Amino acid sequence: MKLYWIKTNSFIKKLFSNYTWDLPNNENKIYLTFDDGPTPEITEWVLNQLQIYNAKATFFCIGNNIEKYPEIFSKINNDGHSIGNHTFNHLNGWKTSTQEYIENVNLCEDSISNTKSKIFRPPYGKLKAAQSKKIRQLGYKIIMWDVLSADFDTTISKEKCLKNVLQNVQSGSIIIFHDSVNAFQNLEYTLPKTLKYLYEKGFVFEKII
Repeated sequence: MKLYWIKTNSFIKKLFSNYTWDLPNNENKIYLTFDDGPTPEITEWVLNQLQIYNAKATFFCIGNNIEKYPEIFSKINNDGHSIGNHTFNHLNGWKTSTQEYIENVNLCEDSISNTKSKIFRPPYGKLKAAQSKKIRQLGYKIIMWDVLSADFDTTISKEKCLKNVLQNVQSGSIIIFHDSVNAFQNLEYTLPKTLKYLYEKGFVFEKII
């Protein structure tokens, strides 16, 4: 049974208005985001796909993965993409004390400090109100999403993953993918087709800053 929305509804956006769910504009700009990297081979494959369309994107990186794979992290940065904080150990905010969570966010910040990044996405999209407040006090913008590809869900088909994106995207959408091992079966099919289709429809791929 699914416990997530593919398209974030307006009620949720209003209820959690301190978070950024989309970036409305009249220029057909959309925002591809990738969570959970850097991951050997997969992140590099994503970067190659983006390069084909000169597309910029935003990578919400796990601090522990940055430290394990610094060369891949540098490649993301050098290719001109945005870097976001995704905690150091991919913590679930609902299951973690606020003090421990903020310490973990700060650990990740140390790993990405050379990028001067101040955007954050909570793993699983789960964050307590007290955690949210402290993260915003640290100067972060909390970036959620408008369209969920659900590439992480190994029970759905790759065709359904693609449909999740293409049927819901609009100008200003923040779309979430994952450059992770679990998601790659769906991502490998969905990302090239998404890029090609949206490029041909006149969408512009921008990074979040």
